[in-house]
Amino acid sequence: MEVKLPDSIDIESPIDPGLIKKLKTGDRVTISGILFTARDTAHKRLVRAIANGDELPFNIKGQTLYYMGPSPARPGKVIGSAGPTTSSRMDAYTPPLLEAGLKAVIGKGSRSAEVKDSLKKHIAIYLVTFGGAGALLSKAIKDAEVIAYPDLAAEAVMRLEVKDFPAIVANDIYGGDLFTRNRAIYQRVQER
Repeated sequence: MEVKLPDSIDIESPIDPGLIKKLKTGDRVTISGILFTARDTAHKRLVRAIANGDELPFNIKGQTLYYMGPSPARPGKVIGSAGPTTSSRMDAYTPPLLEAGLKAVIGKGSRSAEVKDSLKKHIAIYLVTFGGAGALLSKAIKDAEVIAYPDLAAEAVMRLEVKDFPAIVANDIYGGDLFTRNRAIYQRVQER
């Protein structure tokens, strides 16, 4: 089963900064290439490593980080359900990671003003994908490997190889915000 969005822009990860400048809030994208995963505790460790001047467990420059902790894989499957987690839980950690060279993050839900400012400053984007559709999203994951913090179990940092992973640009480098825009559209419809 294909999960590719209709009329989507095909992008490779790591994402070229030139492409990031062309993407706008609301653009539908399908990502192929490499994604790294991390959730709350892994983020805390990554940011602590940056603050201490320690080497990170992967080269973060130009990479895409997916806020996801998978369920266990069934026999013969690469990964279990692989849906996004709530992005605002990573808001305190995102600016230092963007400053270190991260170029894209994927999750669900809106972001803080500080994160949106940091996306603009560091030429990076925030993408959202579909909560509640983790089993479907797992079909776009072709390979998965734990690369750091295995003691965190499902929240360990993983390296994923993806093909046509669906997402939508929620925050671009120009200050566009999908959530603000959509709330305004909804309010206009309700006023009719």
